[in-house]
Amino acid sequence: MKRKIETGTIVRTAALGFALLNQILVISGKSPLPFSNEEVGQAVSTAVTAAASLWAWWKNNSFTQTAIAADEQLRKPWK
Repeated sequence: MKRKIETGTIVRTAALGFALLNQILVISGKSPLPFSNEEVGQAVSTAVTAAASLWAWWKNNSFTQTAIAADEQLRKPWK
């Protein structure tokens, strides 16, 4: 039985990828955010990266079939 990756796992991982891409652009001198002040742009980018990192990896992100099956087992009530 093939199990699906949860939507939350995909969204958190995408948010982390976006934040990391944004951080790379800022480090290379290309601020994708509409701020004229470089320091403000870097601070916002760093905050977004930190928040996305914490959000993405605080949650249990199960990608493999074994991990998804283990999550289902954990959700079953105790008898």
